[in-house]
Amino acid sequence: MAELLSHVLIAYTLATIASWRLEWLTRRWVAIAMIGALIPDVNRVGLFVSDATLERLVGVPVSVDAIHTLGGVVVLSGIGAMVLSAHQRRAFGVLLAGALSHLLVDGLKAYADGAADAWLYPLTWYRHPTPNLYVSSDPTVLVVTVVGALAVVVCDRILRERGLVATS
Repeated sequence: MAELLSHVLIAYTLATIASWRLEWLTRRWVAIAMIGALIPDVNRVGLFVSDATLERLVGVPVSVDAIHTLGGVVVLSGIGAMVLSAHQRRAFGVLLAGALSHLLVDGLKAYADGAADAWLYPLTWYRHPTPNLYVSSDPTVLVVTVVGALAVVVCDRILRERGLVATS
């Protein structure tokens, strides 16, 4: 759970900082970017439902592992964007940006074999060597992301009060 919260806070931090320069990136779109950061972890449904059960429900072979890849997040961002009645292109981009922040941060964590997941699928199956910057279960990661998000909250509030950033 700490890792999932960290991904959401990182997306919040990045989207809020971007909103200082982009007028259209209101708090609503920041929230959508935070939802986008959750997309790669939709593959966790495999913890509760087996692939065989999903295959019986859908009628075709299914593997949820591909959701935590570039191809998976592009498809799910597209589906998420179609749910909105307006601004589908913008929603797709913001959802995808949140999901990409998740994938990029996961590309930096420590893996037992020293190589990250093949998150660039369908472009390549290459598993790049990871810099092993953090272990996903380390509580320090959550503390750092919470402190960073709180700093951005304070800066955002100050900038909005002084009128340096458009209020949304």
